Amino acid sequence: MKRYDQVSAFILSGGASSRMGKAKGLLEFGGQLLILRIAQMLEPLVSAVTAVGSAERYVGLGLHVIDDQQFGGSEAGSRTPGPLAGIASALTATRTDWNLILACDLPYLTAEWVNWLLARATVSTQQIIMPHTAGGLEPLAAVYRRECAEPIIAALYRGVRKVTDATEQLGIEFVAERDWRHIDPGGRVLRNMNAPEDYEEARRWLEAR
Repeated sequence: MKRYDQVSAFILSGGASSRMGKAKGLLEFGGQLLILRIAQMLEPLVSAVTAVGSAERYVGLGLHVIDDQQFGGSEAGSRTPGPLAGIASALTATRTDWNLILACDLPYLTAEWVNWLLARATVSTQQIIMPHTAGGLEPLAAVYRRECAEPIIAALYRGVRKVTDATEQLGIEFVAERDWRHIDPGGRVLRNMNAPEDYEEARRWLEAR
């Protein structure tokens, strides 16, 4: 698999995880913390891997962490900044043109799929490469150009909270499950974990392998 020196990766990990009851990135999976498993998968493929969230939460893990920015109180009344602010924080901090944005709760993610997505992104003329699955759009497993920071921050100041609303005026290349079915025949790669039962299902899947 190719290393993409023009791509940085950011793992969004500042969510409240209220349904799970624990920070999802700190769940044990395959003998290590999930966020570390994802970071180690990404490191050979990109120029840098950064977690976006609470540095205090991930202290001692050896991860590079940046805090979510509020962008003028963009998430007033919320205990957590939200994924859109996380994306804006990443795109403000990045030093590369392309930026892989991932949620921290993707236990089925594979290096092969990431490699496929980055290969697709780095030849695209669009501003965002965003997967589309049977569950809908996947803005937290997508690749963004650094130039998207300004319109996303402007959307935050307008009170926009939903990622797909903030990006609807940007140039987006959508990729569908059928495009990567050859490397994900089970259709699992972008399934995330919202609740304890999702976590247990993922653990059973890993053990069965």
